[in-house]
Amino acid sequence: MQLFKYFILFSLSLTLINCGDTNSSKQTGLKLDLNGKSFQLGDTLKLSVKNPKTLEIQQIVYKLDGNEIKDNAILNDVSLGSKTLTASITYGDNTEILSETIKIFNNVIPAIYTYEVVNTYPHDITSYTQGLEFYNGELYESTGQYKESKLRKVNFETGEVINNLNLDENYFGEGLTVLNDKIYQLTWRAKRGFVYDVNSFEKLSTFNYGKSKEGWGICNDGKTLYKSDGTDRIWLLDPENLTEIGHIEAYTEKGKIPALNELEWIDGKIFANIYQKDGVAIINPKTGGVEGIVNFKPLKKLVTQHPELDVLNGIAYHPERKTIFVTGKNWDKLFEVKISK
Repeated sequence: MQLFKYFILFSLSLTLINCGDTNSSKQTGLKLDLNGKSFQLGDTLKLSVKNPKTLEIQQIVYKLDGNEIKDNAILNDVSLGSKTLTASITYGDNTEILSETIKIFNNVIPAIYTYEVVNTYPHDITSYTQGLEFYNGELYESTGQYKESKLRKVNFETGEVINNLNLDENYFGEGLTVLNDKIYQLTWRAKRGFVYDVNSFEKLSTFNYGKSKEGWGICNDGKTLYKSDGTDRIWLLDPENLTEIGHIEAYTEKGKIPALNELEWIDGKIFANIYQKDGVAIINPKTGGVEGIVNFKPLKKLVTQHPELDVLNGIAYHPERKTIFVTGKNWDKLFEVKISK
């Protein structure tokens, strides 16, 4: 019996040893050594590995979000936000991977833009505007709410609806963009978007979202689609197969800008409505850096006040007129504005 007890104790001790800390970095003592965990664009990232046991290291490969990076790298050509930094360390016949999370912020304070209203046009007060865009001089609009969502072509000067398509009752319409004679329309939580012929409104195909859980706003630069999902992220989509090929995160010099909504591509920048703020952020599409803010809040006082009146949403650039058109959810006016610093 005594021998049996010793056997049990010995087995338990083996179990405890095997279930203990098997993290190789704690066994080797290797540790990433950085010059900080928060950086701004233009900062220098200094990289090294603490090696208290003086292992014979043959190679260290550093990567920032999967892209190789060298020690003393200047953080210029990188996107902002939370990033994973890894060090792949080879010693003897072993390879160990260490990782840390860092954040990269923008290095400029957003400029404050003002605006001038140059024209005011009628807008359907029942339209819960989610997407707004000009294409070949014609205005296209996507509206939301279950059982009320629509895709429309509108005469912006008169408010007349030229073409209208009602969505199925179980879809909540969101943003839209037009590229190569195709309309791309998002829905909110169904994780599904639609592609239509711009002339006939015939539905050509549907597509599903990837890592982005919701559909909010969408725009394009002539080659790539940019999609917001209600967070600080803007996803890049391949227009041919609608797969998500990456993302940027909207950051100022202090932190991220959440609740990005309707998007518009204007002169190489992404203009993004900030939900519930009646403002628009001007975003660098390469880095995600917020370079400017336009406060359109005073416009809400210029429309008819009623119980269904909601926030600013809907921004469309008219390239020939060089002006921006803005409206809101259940607003009875469409404003043509010029912005300036």
